Amino acid sequence: MLTSVAAGRRLAQRAIAWQAVAVAVTALAFLAKGADWALAAGLGGAAIALGGWLSSVIALGGGVNPSAGALARLLAGVALKWVVVVAVLLLGVGWAGLPPVPMLAGVIVALFAQLLAMARPLARH
Repeated sequence: MLTSVAAGRRLAQRAIAWQAVAVAVTALAFLAKGADWALAAGLGGAAIALGGWLSSVIALGGGVNPSAGALARLLAGVALKWVVVVAVLLLGVGWAGLPPVPMLAGVIVALFAQLLAMARPLARH
């Protein structure tokens, strides 16, 4: 069965997979600078992936609702995503003392991977 919700879930899963690969490569590149730099890059990218997953669970969950309910779920999912990202970044830099540059690089790489994954059309089954 092909529905917009099912397609949205597949698209979110693909984006998270692409993000995981891109962030892993970025963390490996930062490993040359040190383990804390690699950890920071991985944490920044993981924050985006986790936030995106939570956003998709909220936005695409709940079944069929009127448009106002669907829009409210979408906005709540996006808001939660960025709350998670900001919280992880603040905890990583402030509490764990990780360097902010690789953490932001991980965020940027994960967002770019998400953009590329979502720009590519889904294969029809």
